[in-house]
Amino acid sequence: MRIVDSIPHASLTISIFQMNDKYLVKFEAGPMEQIFKFTVAEVKSVENLKKLINEEFIETCRARFNEMFLQLKATTTKP
Repeated sequence: MRIVDSIPHASLTISIFQMNDKYLVKFEAGPMEQIFKFTVAEVKSVENLKKLINEEFIETCRARFNEMFLQLKATTTKP
């Protein structure tokens, strides 16, 4: 697996990897991460993939990170 690009963002780290016939898009926020897999055949190129990762997609990821954080916090604060 090798990193092929990244998408700049103010509060998330977004990295694009290529492995075999797939692109992996990894979103990182603190100790949490989300990874989405796309086949090269689906998206054709990194530039096309970057077009799919629009503000709506990123905002949905941010909302999911908030849910993940709340779940993590609730789990770690239980007696």
